[in-house]
Amino acid sequence: MSLSKRKFLTFGVAGAAAAALPAWAQPKALFETINMFVPAAPGGGWDGTARAIERSAKAAGLVGTMQFENVGGAGGMVGLPRFVNQRKGQGNSLLVGGSVMVGAAIANKSPVTMRNVTPIARLTEEAGVVVVPASGKIKTWNELVAALKGNPKAVSVAGGSAGGTDHLILGLMVKALGRNPREAAYVAFAGGGPANAAIIGGQVVAGISGYSEFEEQIKAGRMIPLATTGRTRIPGVNVPTMTELGMNLVMANWRGVFAPPGVTNAQRDALINFVSQVKNSAAWQQELVTRKWSDAFLTEIPFEREILWDIERTEAVMKDLGLA
Repeated sequence: MSLSKRKFLTFGVAGAAAAALPAWAQPKALFETINMFVPAAPGGGWDGTARAIERSAKAAGLVGTMQFENVGGAGGMVGLPRFVNQRKGQGNSLLVGGSVMVGAAIANKSPVTMRNVTPIARLTEEAGVVVVPASGKIKTWNELVAALKGNPKAVSVAGGSAGGTDHLILGLMVKALGRNPREAAYVAFAGGGPANAAIIGGQVVAGISGYSEFEEQIKAGRMIPLATTGRTRIPGVNVPTMTELGMNLVMANWRGVFAPPGVTNAQRDALINFVSQVKNSAAWQQELVTRKWSDAFLTEIPFEREILWDIERTEAVMKDLGLA
């Protein structure tokens, strides 16, 4: 699955030459059209990633147009089979997905999983954040911990689809407090928009998601961030990690892009080149800073190995937590 050194040198020389051209002589885009498939409702992390790719690719002149299709439900397990069946062999199609799909496939016993698509690149990792509505009774981490320890079933927590990263985080929190993870009152949502509304509206006690999905509401004072789930604090965000708060729990949510099954090696390499150039663009680097995403770029065989390892690890964790 690897690109040859010669190809990478060719791409590098071409990129340098393009930078030297005047605006009126910019090179032709790598793709006239990219069909972007998002197996989630608008407003969530995958949709945000897809839109960031579009902005960056257009700013860098790498694509003419990008067409979007959103099909939400079951942590991507509604959309994934549709992508696999309808986009087979299409060399200008990409699906945005990530770690949530690993757990969702296990939880839903889906016959179609990440093993059925063609890995192109892992793009980002994002630490999760635990929040409570500013209008709620619970205002601090210690208050949330006490409530979960006392009766997990009474502490409803909103997040992404069942079996996803957010769900695993809650299960591990409950387990760390000496309770049975199956007691966790997890409320799954198909997209970030509905989850935000449920938290702000007080329909749930707390919420868990990637920081970028809650950032706007946090800055507006409608949500209170209590803890993050990364190894270190999110740059520019003054919120402690769970480790700092005394809970030994670290988990990040990765996102990446995939091609359909049946693409040729040449089609796959063209998409890897496209995403690599997006990743190296100034616009994408600014997206990372703005959205507080960590650069976790990885392609080809190393990315495939990471996916297989993630599937094995997640399955083990979910069995331990009673989620599979």
